Amino acid sequence: MAHVAVPGLFDFALTTERFRAFGIDRANVWHEGGLHRVVAGRELRIEAAPGGVDAEPFDEETEPVVRALLGLAGFRPPLTPDPFEMLVGAITAQQVSLFSALAIRNRLIERFGDRVGEAWAFPARERIAAAAEEELVALGFSRRKAEYLVGLARSDLDLGALAELSDDEVKARLVALRGIGEWTADWFLARHLARPHAWPWGDLALRKAVTDLYGGLDVREARERFHPFENLSAHYLLLAQRIP
Repeated sequence: MAHVAVPGLFDFALTTERFRAFGIDRANVWHEGGLHRVVAGRELRIEAAPGGVDAEPFDEETEPVVRALLGLAGFRPPLTPDPFEMLVGAITAQQVSLFSALAIRNRLIERFGDRVGEAWAFPARERIAAAAEEELVALGFSRRKAEYLVGLARSDLDLGALAELSDDEVKARLVALRGIGEWTADWFLARHLARPHAWPWGDLALRKAVTDLYGGLDVREARERFHPFENLSAHYLLLAQRIP
């Protein structure tokens, strides 16, 4: 098991709290004090260690995933390593509670993904592209969301190439797709690309956190208050709401 040093103050349990705050996440499973995820058909386990974490296996395939899950790309907020997985999760969470969204997302993972050890590999884009919308509806997706997910999977948008674009260009490419609005695009910038100025001001939980902690401060004005650390601030504001 390889050791990965994490500079500065670091709390493994708090950093990964989002992966279990709303129930068991089949793609990112917390089990016996460690985080499990499938990477290229192998089970990756990450657990706390003095000065950082221990990871097994740790190689050129798993290292970027470890760094994303721990927010080591310049931020502590954990990131979703795969862009398609990030967008599927965001679309699933539109206008429903995060508890309901996770339950539906887990059914999608179990239906179209593969289990490796404690965790499941998130379904490949190709598997969702080949699915019938009725299959997704049977898992709990609304008819409209089923259309959005299949449409996203079948689109010709190169999701990996978005990392080379500016924030505004990323948002423009994403909102051009049916079912993806500014809220989803903002979370993609924050939770996948780790863009420092991402500020999902339309998120109801973030609005509540800003209001509760800053005496009714408008969430759009709060963006200027937290600049240039908008993304990091949003992460800790939401964490403070869940764990006072």
